[in-house]
Amino acid sequence: MARVKIDEKTIEKILGRGVEEVIAKGHLEAALRSGKKLRVKFGIDPTAPDLHLGHAVPLRKLRQFQDLGHKAVLIIGDFTAMIGDPSGRVGARPPLTKERVKENMKRYLRQAGKIINVKNAEIHYNSKWLGKKQTIIELSRAATVQQVLHREDFKKRIAEGGDVTLLEVLYPLLQGYDSVMVKADAEIGGTDQKFNLLMGRQIQRYFGMAEQDILMVPLLEGTDGVRKMSKSYDNYIGLDVVPSEMFGKIMSIPDQLIDKYYVFLTDKERKIANPYPAKIELAETLVGMYYGTRAATEANREFARVFRKHGAPSETPTFKLPAAPLSILDLLVRLRLAASKSQAKQLVEQGAVEINGQACGDFRAKITPKSGMLIKVGKRRFAKIA
Repeated sequence: MARVKIDEKTIEKILGRGVEEVIAKGHLEAALRSGKKLRVKFGIDPTAPDLHLGHAVPLRKLRQFQDLGHKAVLIIGDFTAMIGDPSGRVGARPPLTKERVKENMKRYLRQAGKIINVKNAEIHYNSKWLGKKQTIIELSRAATVQQVLHREDFKKRIAEGGDVTLLEVLYPLLQGYDSVMVKADAEIGGTDQKFNLLMGRQIQRYFGMAEQDILMVPLLEGTDGVRKMSKSYDNYIGLDVVPSEMFGKIMSIPDQLIDKYYVFLTDKERKIANPYPAKIELAETLVGMYYGTRAATEANREFARVFRKHGAPSETPTFKLPAAPLSILDLLVRLRLAASKSQAKQLVEQGAVEINGQACGDFRAKITPKSGMLIKVGKRRFAKIA
């Protein structure tokens, strides 16, 4: 087997940049220096339709190991997704159907391919081994209830009168068994996964295997700058959005996140002190990584046209409406800028609606559609009258 060559500077970078904690760091450093080809695992449950930049943080770390010559092992948790990871949650996740998980899986693998080399990686679906009754029975012997219930999120939930399901108790054991089945030498995960990652070491030990090393990356805050990036919080930047949307959302992040986004999501160092041009460079870099430099340049132009010059996107949806007065609420619904009249009223009252560049703050207003009229809701949603 070919040896993997590595220098001390590279070891320092791969275990340092964008990394919160390494468990057994000395052991992992020695393994890297030895030249042994490591099996580096990262698992992800397809609980939502799309990946986002928060997922890119551990996936980029996996790619770094892959580029050095180590084996990237990607676990698609199609079985565990139907249970739901309890980490950090105040309540149980709603169950997912097999059909929904299957649909999400296809999208995840394609989107993960934007970061890791899927053709050169090992891809596993954990339903292959976790769907067997005897596996669950054997795993139940590998840890105690006291151990699992000692985790902080469970203790907090129980103290607040919430329930913890037996399936949630089993979840960390199931994730740990993935490490047994793929013979993981190391596992990458977010800091919220620490209990599950450590359980992987315990399960491997139970089955007579060497314990995996653990590399934990921080959780990336979303566009609100407060909570971790998540579709549930509507603060995410998807890996599958159009380039102009990715560019615009990156420009919307709070200034205090600029340095963190550079470190966790790129190989660049921030060199521009002024936040606005620094974000422009960051947005161009990230869009370029996922869509190419040409798309990044066009996304920058589109951003300038829409936000700096107060124009409309080049592909603004156009609607043909009769030139007869109708309420602003009906107009927003007809133009698909609001899902309902109540939502339309809320948008108007929030000052989020503009017609031909003029704010419309009266939800009782009557509007007569005219050709060329431009309606804007918020910063990024437009519609035009044909």
